[in-house]
Amino acid sequence: MKKLFLALGLCAAPALAQPAPPAPAAAARAAIDYSDAATWLCLPGRQDACGRALPTADLTPAGYGPVTQSTPAADPPIDCFYVYPTVSRDPGLNSDMSPGVEEQGTAAVQLARFASVCKTYAPVYRQVTLGAIPRALAGENVTANFIMAYADVANAWRYYLEHYNHGRPFVLIGHSQGTIHLTQLLAREIENGPAAARMLSALLIGYAVEVPEGRLVGGSLQRTPLCSRAGQTGCVITYMSFRADAPPPAGSLMGRAPRPGMTAACVNPAALSGGSAPLDSYWYAAASQFGGPTITWSTAGAPPAPFLHARGLISGECRHDGQAGWLAITVNADPADARTDQIPGDVYLGASRQAGWGLHLGDVPYAQGDLIRAVEAQRDAMLRRRR
Repeated sequence: MKKLFLALGLCAAPALAQPAPPAPAAAARAAIDYSDAATWLCLPGRQDACGRALPTADLTPAGYGPVTQSTPAADPPIDCFYVYPTVSRDPGLNSDMSPGVEEQGTAAVQLARFASVCKTYAPVYRQVTLGAIPRALAGENVTANFIMAYADVANAWRYYLEHYNHGRPFVLIGHSQGTIHLTQLLAREIENGPAAARMLSALLIGYAVEVPEGRLVGGSLQRTPLCSRAGQTGCVITYMSFRADAPPPAGSLMGRAPRPGMTAACVNPAALSGGSAPLDSYWYAAASQFGGPTITWSTAGAPPAPFLHARGLISGECRHDGQAGWLAITVNADPADARTDQIPGDVYLGASRQAGWGLHLGDVPYAQGDLIRAVEAQRDAMLRRRR
């Protein structure tokens, strides 16, 4: 599992604006057949990256709690459709369709815990690779590569909707590049169609979803508002994490809306109506700063399980400054207790911390418990309306 998280630690969003809508010819070229189960990273009922138990121990001020198992629900009434972030180390600008430890590890950490509340669907797609990032930063045009990646996601969605969904409520979950594709999918194929009525929420994390300053809707999405209260359905939870004392710097890739008049939307999953709140975090215990300091999780010794559950170790609050919008993360450090006063999540190149990426690698773990609870409240609200 350590290898899986090391692969996950390399995930990143491409340094690009969102690509233009795919041309029909490009979208149809070499289309993936999503009727083949091998083209899905996660499907319900399989022993795949999302179908295994997750051994988890509480990380408490006194040390570690007992190890428990998070397991998939037997027959949950809702679905989760997930698109993973940029993790592929495949050569070239687009990945192949053979998922490696990078994709599997990412799904295990970001999606598998949601299997306790939803059936998990995660297509393999020809994503823009890690190797494309420096080439894009050097000026190479990778729009066609994004077109291919988005076309795969859209085709997988259409297959899921026709063959797997059966009219069930669903949640969209994406991080980084996954958020780019799902934001486009929501704008083009969902928010103006009949499926919108079944959408519990879209968890669009780790990349900018634009809204006009001071508004809950508009910008990236014309009809789908930001979530602002518990149990609200058909809405978006989105944020990009930065340390509270290190907000997005000028020109940063993360934490900013590209267009003037817009801001990067931020919804605190632990306080949908706003304000600061302690976060319910799930950490992979092998996590480190990947170039920064090693994390000693507790003075009580080594973690007794691969995953750690920490309530209130950190707090989050949405902040805005013009085009910048971010979830400000504060570590509630207490030198007198056993818990770590350091958290992973920064992006490093060698030993150099990349301030413009913020805490990108921790976006999902920081508030995973809060995200799951928000989905549970949305599920309950929609099912009550259906009775």
